[in-house]
Amino acid sequence: MEREPGSDSHVFADERQARIAELVSVRGRARIGELSKLFGVTEPTIRKDLKVLHARGLLKRTHGGALATQRVVEREFAGRQASNIAAKEAIARRCVGLIQDGDSVFLDSGTTVQAIASAIAGNGNRLMLSALTTSVGVATTLADVPGVDCVLLGGQLRRVDGALVGALALENLQRFTFTLAFIGVSGFSEMGISVGSLAEAAVKADAIERARRVVLAIDHSKVGTTDFARIAGLDTIDIVVMDEATPAVEELCAAYDIELLTADR
Repeated sequence: MEREPGSDSHVFADERQARIAELVSVRGRARIGELSKLFGVTEPTIRKDLKVLHARGLLKRTHGGALATQRVVEREFAGRQASNIAAKEAIARRCVGLIQDGDSVFLDSGTTVQAIASAIAGNGNRLMLSALTTSVGVATTLADVPGVDCVLLGGQLRRVDGALVGALALENLQRFTFTLAFIGVSGFSEMGISVGSLAEAAVKADAIERARRVVLAIDHSKVGTTDFARIAGLDTIDIVVMDEATPAVEELCAAYDIELLTADR
């Protein structure tokens, strides 16, 4: 991929380092050997690149490669709901377009999934569907929507976001199957999908197992992040709907045979 053998101009080094930072951010990690092959440069050159990127705080150097500088934060639900509003609304509209008349859907407790519920309720719903949710907010939004048979799963209430979790929620989930499961997460990388709560991760993982198709609804800020509790690997995801996607995200989805849909704002 270099311009000529032995060439390592400052401009091209900057371009390569930007690409390395993006790849590590999306994948969560990378090894020196694979980066050397990918960019057609020597391993010492990659080590120099990683040293520069580490100094800039764009990744963390390890003995054999690099790790993403990952954010591990679970903020208050109200704060998360207020961020990236336009992106979440656009993602929600695209997600609603995946629902067909007569579908059964699972809607979890993420802020982007809350936007999906609002999109279903807004502008006069024309869909006949059954909806199961672990979110008090989603259930409230869909409670009086014509054509929507909404069921709120029982369980232990998490006050931070109004989600129902715990043994009772997991037991109740065994009664249901879904055409589509819309899953919200706080982390998306090659290492899988994740959230800040172990109890919430368990419910999401169980819902994924009970769905024919799994739709991950995320905005770009979740890419490259790994939160506290891993839900599942990327091989469990059928569709990713997000506001914008980089080439690295496209490559990652292609590697796991995930359909990638971007939303127009």
